[in-house]
Amino acid sequence: MKVDDLIICRCEEVTEGEIKEAIRLGLTTMSEVKWLTRAGMGLCQGKTCGRLVMSILVRETNQPPDEVKPPTFRPPTRVMALGALANGEKETE
Repeated sequence: MKVDDLIICRCEEVTEGEIKEAIRLGLTTMSEVKWLTRAGMGLCQGKTCGRLVMSILVRETNQPPDEVKPPTFRPPTRVMALGALANGEKETE
């Protein structure tokens, strides 16, 4: 197995090669890499892969680690029927 084939983000199945390709396209921030590759957008919200993505970004761009800002975080959402919102229904488990 090649290094570029290593899965960095297990939730979204993003490989190191995909992250490196995003950086080669000119992305230099954690948020930009996240938006393009979806690394950090899965169930764990980057708790598992965030440090790995940051280390790849630091290594590939030669940025000092303390200058790399963390990505923006948004809680995961659930699919809900639009009709339920229109009728004022509460979501049930």
